[in-house]
Amino acid sequence: MHPNDHFDHDEAAPARDDDFADRPSKTRLKQDMHDLQALGKELIEMPDARLTALDMPEFLLDALLQLKRTRSHEGRRRQWQYVGKLMRRVDAEPLREAVASFKVPGAKETLALHTAERWRDRLLAEDDALTQWMSEHPDTDAQALRTLIRNARKDQLAAAAQPATGTAERKGRAYRDLFQRIKSALEAAAKADELAARDLDEEDDDE
Repeated sequence: MHPNDHFDHDEAAPARDDDFADRPSKTRLKQDMHDLQALGKELIEMPDARLTALDMPEFLLDALLQLKRTRSHEGRRRQWQYVGKLMRRVDAEPLREAVASFKVPGAKETLALHTAERWRDRLLAEDDALTQWMSEHPDTDAQALRTLIRNARKDQLAAAAQPATGTAERKGRAYRDLFQRIKSALEAAAKADELAARDLDEEDDDE
């Protein structure tokens, strides 16, 4: 055998069909695109207050709000294309869950959302609301919450000062972060209450 005739068969072997098994098919890619389009339509049908409260990248929220404000057919077509490109860059699953929760909310979840919204509005409108919140939720980082309130108030003033540009429709990142902080704290408190009640029931059973 000539020395040059010796070679590694594994390296020289042609690619097998199963080498491409993990690659998504064109059909799958097309279906994913349609799913994202459907999700986008469901997102823009949500009220602005709920949409801005969702945990999503700022660039996607801006694009969705702009789409809701766009009225011309050609403008909406171009904006839809832009939104579609952006949605391929984010994890869509949490957004699907949020849309599903909004469409079929449970009574407990609806009450929790309304409670969080009322607390957010009170903290922004009433200076003494922070004192009451801290008395009921002493584990809260008071400094961080105070900063969010201050920044959210600034965002509100800035949005109200520019109604002609449409910026009044959005309250800013601090406004949404404040809602998320309140919502998380209320959920943690509710969970702690459930655990405490469960422990009491177990103690009663032991007796």
